[in-house]
Amino acid sequence: MSVFTRISLKPEVVEHLQSVFLNAEVLAAVGHQEAESRFHRLLTCLTHPPSYTCVRASTHLASLEEIRHKLGEELTKQMCSSSAEDVSLRIVPHPRIPDVLLLPVDGPRPVKQLSSEVMVGAQCGNAVLRGAHVFAPGILASPKYMKAGDVVSVFSDLEGRCTRGATSFQGKKVFVGNGVAELGRSSIFCADKPPKGVGVRMVDPLYQSPSFDGVLPNLAFLQNLPSVVVGHVLGPRPGERILDMCAAPGGKTCHIAALMGDQGEVVALDRIRNKIDRIHQNAQMLQLRSIKAFCFNSTQAVSSDPAHGTEGPPFPPESFDRVLLDAPCSGLGQRPNMACTWSLKEICSYQPLQRKLFHAAVQLLKTGGVLVYSTCTVTLAENEEQVAWALATFPCLTLQPQEPHIGAEGMLGAGLPPEQLRLLQRFSPELIWDQTETTAPLPDRADRDTIGFFIAKFLKN
Repeated sequence: MSVFTRISLKPEVVEHLQSVFLNAEVLAAVGHQEAESRFHRLLTCLTHPPSYTCVRASTHLASLEEIRHKLGEELTKQMCSSSAEDVSLRIVPHPRIPDVLLLPVDGPRPVKQLSSEVMVGAQCGNAVLRGAHVFAPGILASPKYMKAGDVVSVFSDLEGRCTRGATSFQGKKVFVGNGVAELGRSSIFCADKPPKGVGVRMVDPLYQSPSFDGVLPNLAFLQNLPSVVVGHVLGPRPGERILDMCAAPGGKTCHIAALMGDQGEVVALDRIRNKIDRIHQNAQMLQLRSIKAFCFNSTQAVSSDPAHGTEGPPFPPESFDRVLLDAPCSGLGQRPNMACTWSLKEICSYQPLQRKLFHAAVQLLKTGGVLVYSTCTVTLAENEEQVAWALATFPCLTLQPQEPHIGAEGMLGAGLPPEQLRLLQRFSPELIWDQTETTAPLPDRADRDTIGFFIAKFLKN
């Protein structure tokens, strides 16, 4: 059900995306009317959260059923202590992915807007729509005399135009629910130190789903379903040496190590130091010792010196059994996403970087090894066109079947033949938007009502 308008994009970006989703191959296959409908459904569904919360269970530490039971107990306590109306709690195992639990999201709900308004940034607003409370740093504006205990309506600033510290805002905004202020205005904007902690505790959100703040941090890891699928598609095995090229914040890195039974070595690279610290923290929390994280530019991760023998990067060619390239991208598949202020030039800027990373990945991969390429975007240029380029550039690469394959096949438009498109996995929520009945079994909805995502699996011959 649509309650928000389409994602706010620059006109040049809308025009570009429309040309992508209405390319000649798509038009020939489905016709102009269906292609146009899919495009407009995409722009609408991106502003709405998926109809479920996906939890990756740490099954290397406990059984799925044990984690399911403990999670149910913790979340029931949370609901009992909340002033929100009672919501029945369901936690459903995914039928094909052995370490995934699914929780339905209740929404959109009939929530009455109040006269007292708090404005938050778009990123904070997106998090609220997926079950988070409002943390104080995300608050941009509040009523002049707001004090702890006040009941307020929370709005998300769509265009980033609200001035921090304002008492009201008349720009473009969307309502995300009601909550109770945990801090007064003076504690948020007038304190000597930056504010910390929960600023508004959501009690009546537009989309009701549990908050996972502090809930079983070592057993239940919030992760989008396609991101979990990536780890399984890579297929890590105990004793292997695996490279995660763009690893932060470490969710996929930790998943790979867990799937290996923490036996072998998972090398994680990222360019930003504090993100490497986050990977170390996650690995320690999940009791994973096989992870080695380094602050390094993955485009330079291949050593030109055959005598280079240190533990860290750069590495000699053919150093890894499997490589995950979860590439930096435009991120146009994230949900919910109310607005993107990027120019077309910025959105198109990722393709050259992705190709540099591809060159390094192929060199670092052993003959007979597996390379998985993934993105969280919907553009053809960053997905199927990159696959077509890689197959033409590296004759040693061949596409491989994926398991599990719960998404759609690749998108037409990059000149790939049908047999290759069937080997790709594109998660396309626009294909079922406004068609998925909420009465359908949760796993059936979960496989289709995802973020926009893409996965390709290659074998190096």
